Amino acid sequence: MARDATIIGLTKLQKKLDRLPKVAKEQIRSAMASAADDIVAMMKSLVPVLKEPDKRRVAGALRDSIGWTWGQAPRGSFAVATMKGAGVGGDLTITIYAGSRDKGLGSADAYWARWIEFGTEKMRAQPFFYVSWRANKKGARRKVRAAVRNSARQVAAGG
Repeated sequence: MARDATIIGLTKLQKKLDRLPKVAKEQIRSAMASAADDIVAMMKSLVPVLKEPDKRRVAGALRDSIGWTWGQAPRGSFAVATMKGAGVGGDLTITIYAGSRDKGLGSADAYWARWIEFGTEKMRAQPFFYVSWRANKKGARRKVRAAVRNSARQVAAGG
C-alpha cells in the first residue's frame, strides 16, 4: 500500500540550498583573508632587524617581501603554507610567502628569507615564518569553520 506524501516548502528549501554555496564562499573568502592578514602581521613583527646601518635596508626588504595572495605565490618566494577553502570552489587558495627572486629589485630582492628562517653555517636561525604560521594555524581554521556555520545560519534564516 503506497502513500503519497507532499513536502511542504520544498521549493523554498531548494532556493536556500542553492544560495548556500555563494554565501558560504563569500564568508569563507573573507575569513581566510582575515586569517592571512593576522599571520602576515605576526611574521612582519618577528623579522629580525639587523643592527648595522647598511643592513637595515636589507631587513626592511625582507619585511616588505612578506605577504599573501590568492593562488600561487610569486616566483621564487618562500611559501609557508596554503589554506584551501573546502568544498566551495577551487579558487579559495591562499598562499603566504616571504622573499622573492627578482634581481630587478636590487637590494630589495629578499631571496635570503630561508637563510634567516633556518640559519646558515655562519648565522644562527632567527625564525619568523613558520613560528607565525604555527601560532595562528588553529585560529585560521576556527575563523573558516565559523564562516561556514554563519553562512549556513544566514541562508537558513532567509538573510
